[in-house]
This record gives sequence, structure tokens and C-alpha cells, in this order.
Amino acid sequence: MVKSPKSALRSSTTKSGGRRYSGGALVAAACGGALVFGALSSAVFARASISADTFRQLDLFGEVFEQVHENYVADPDDSDLIKGAIDGMLDTLDPHSSYLTAEDYRTMQEQTRGSFAGLGIQVVMDNEGPDKGYVKVVAPIDDTPAARAGMQTDDLIVEINGEDVMGMSIDEAISKLKGEKGTKVDIAVVRDRNKEPFDLTIVRDIVTVESVKSRVEGDFGYIRISTFSEQTDDGIEKALKSFEEEIPGGPKGLILDLRWNPGGLLDQAVAVSDTFLDGGEIVSTRGRRPRDSMREMGTSGDKFHGKPMIVLINGGSASASEIVAGALQDRNRALLLGTRSFGKGSVQTVIPLQNGLQGALRLTTQRYYTPSGRSIQAHGIDPDIAMPVIYPGQDEVAKRPGEKDLPNALDVAEDEADEEAVEAEAPKVEPFLCSYKEDGETPEDCQLDRALEILADATAYRQALADAGAARAH
Repeated sequence: MVKSPKSALRSSTTKSGGRRYSGGALVAAACGGALVFGALSSAVFARASISADTFRQLDLFGEVFEQVHENYVADPDDSDLIKGAIDGMLDTLDPHSSYLTAEDYRTMQEQTRGSFAGLGIQVVMDNEGPDKGYVKVVAPIDDTPAARAGMQTDDLIVEINGEDVMGMSIDEAISKLKGEKGTKVDIAVVRDRNKEPFDLTIVRDIVTVESVKSRVEGDFGYIRISTFSEQTDDGIEKALKSFEEEIPGGPKGLILDLRWNPGGLLDQAVAVSDTFLDGGEIVSTRGRRPRDSMREMGTSGDKFHGKPMIVLINGGSASASEIVAGALQDRNRALLLGTRSFGKGSVQTVIPLQNGLQGALRLTTQRYYTPSGRSIQAHGIDPDIAMPVIYPGQDEVAKRPGEKDLPNALDVAEDEADEEAVEAEAPKVEPFLCSYKEDGETPEDCQLDRALEILADATAYRQALADAGAARAH
């Protein structure tokens, strides 16, 4: 166990952080989740809908605020008191509703555009478990200062510029990690929980999130979407065009990699799905009132002309990623390979406060459903071909928290018994033992290799797709 003060690693459940969003708290990284920037304002919430009893409770709050303001042992900062009260109120709702300061709101807007200053990591802070109270890395973004410094998924940041992270909120820690381009931040990192932390100095830089990366894999195209930003739809179109130019006769199939994609903009998830579907429903959202419900429909024409597709997903595929995976799976347009997705099936609407001068409210307003009516919330998307992987030295697949493990996550209690019964009956899938490349450090991507094998056998692909469709029908 790591020694104090950098150790104190205790127990926790991940806490992450809507245009409409769908995912996590980020350190100048890519935004996660399905986000919608709302046209709502505080005026929407009419006083007529607030009961007399609620007004009495608000009077109570006012009295408590006045007593603290007048009698606390030190002179409190009123703005800190108000922010603390707002944060506390939203913490009682669900893991994804939160208050954004004006600075946080600007940062979020930069993130959706795909360029900002920072380290380039997505982070969360566990509230329970052995990593409680420390900043945990969900994933570094490719070609960013954090990635170049060697930061890895599940690394814990336990000190920032010599200050112990224990006791900080996730927002406080993120504010200390952020900074201007060219400035340095010193951090202490725990990787192996049984070893001492090691120190890293990272120089902050402009992080440009390249939402879409593509390459040719033999006769097939490979597209990885790291996050759903404003650049995603254009990036997909450019990738498909490049495949037509680079592969004689065009690609015979496509692998769409959504692993470790935390989500992003809902409209981009819809646009990506629409690229590969010929009209029909893509996703529906349902809120508290009928006016909050809607169906997102595709346009006619599949831009990939019905060619074979395999979508890679895992426990880091969340929200907007799950919208795409669920739509392509329900419409029997693609095979899904990998492991169950994260299970974030809620939509956050970002409501500017006083035109953004006082920040914004990120509020969960809807759940979203796949074309067949499945709710993804707290369950996720199950792949058609389950393929957990382990590497030499690992005895079992690492268990990563999902949406259902977050504090106050929606729909967990009502689904828990059914979920446990289904999992108990499901056949156990043995993990596939993967290996490392010749350098002994770079892991082989066995899921990608398997996807390419399936695509190379057109008959096997068609049969697998038919079997998957028949299984879902039952």
C-alpha cells in the first residue's frame, strides 16, 4: 500500500461529470457524454410551479445563510457559500448534473470545438473504494502532453505542485492542473497501488483533439472516434473519401472503433449513425414531460452502401458512443465486438445562467433509447461478439466501474435484481490471452485483429450478423 500522505488510498465509486452531452469530469481534455446546449433560461422554471412549502424551505435556507454569514468563526466568502449550496443541491440528483462556473463553461465550449489549453487527460474522482479522494485518469488523449509524458488509464494523481490531492474536490484539482500554454505542473502519480508514487513534470500545451483518425487495414478501412466534437461528422466523411482513393475498388468493409470514447455532442452521434443508415430512427429521448421527448430520424441513403461493418466497444464507450453502437446494432447494420459499454443513457442540457456570465447549469433532462426502445441507462450495450482480453501477467480481466456504480445513478435500484438474474444466467466468456509486440511493452490489439478476420470472411460475417439479429429478436 502506498505510504502517507500520498497513499491514504481508500474505498470509492467513480464520479464523472447538455447542445446535449453524454460523459465525465475533464482536465482540458475532451468532453464526455451526449450534450445539448439548451436555449432554456432560469425563467423557464415558473414560480407558479413552486409550492408554499418549498418557499418555506427556501426561507430556511436564507436563515441558515444569514446565520453563517453573521456568526461563523471566520469571515466567510458569500460567493463560496452560494456555490457550495448549489453544488450540494445538484449532488443529490445524479452523477452528471452539476454547476459550471463561468470559467468552466468557457472551457467546456472550447472542448466541444476540439481545441483548448491543458494536459490532455480525462479524469474522475472516486467517492468510495481504495482510490477514494484522488484524481484518477480515465484516458490520456493521443498526442497530448499527458500522453507524451506516459500517463496511463487508471493512474492516480495524488499530488499537484507539492499539494496533497486528498481533501480537494474534483473541480479544485482540475483548476490546479489547468494553466496557460508553456507553463509546467508537477504531479505525483501512483500506478502500482503497492508502490511509491513517482514524479512527473508536464508542460501544458494547446490540446487539439483530433476526433477522427483513420487508416487502411488491407482491403478494409479503420476509423477511430476518440470523442464526439464539432469536427466528428466532417472527419468521418473525409475518412470514407480517403478509403475510396487509397483502396483499389474501394474498401470491402469498415471497422469503427469506439473504445474508450466517453461521448460528446448528441447531434454528432446522430450524424455519424446517419452516415451508415438508410433513414429510420436513430435514437429517441424521453424526459419528464411529453414536450421533452423526441425522435432523431436519419436521412435516406447509406453513404457506405451497406458494406460490412464491425464496431468495437468496451467499458469506456459511453453515452454518444452508445447511441451510435445501439443504433447500428438495433438496425442490424453492424456487428458489435468487445465488452459491455459504460451504460450512460442520460442527456445533459447546458443552461446558461444570466447569459453565461454566471456560468451554466448542466442538468440531466432526458434518457435516451435505441431504435428498438432499449434504455441504455445503467446497463449499457452488450456486444454481439463478447471478447474480453487479458495480457501476460494478468489472471483476470480488470473490473472497471460503469454507470451503475456511480453515486445516485439513475435506474440502478429498479434494475438491479433483473440485471443480476440475467448476468447469472449468461454463459461466462473466457478472456482471450493477448500478447505484446516485439518491444515487450506495446500490447497487440487482438480485438481489432479478430474484427479483421471476421470481415475477411464475407460468409462468416453475414452468418454472424444474421445470428445476432435473430438472437435480439428473441
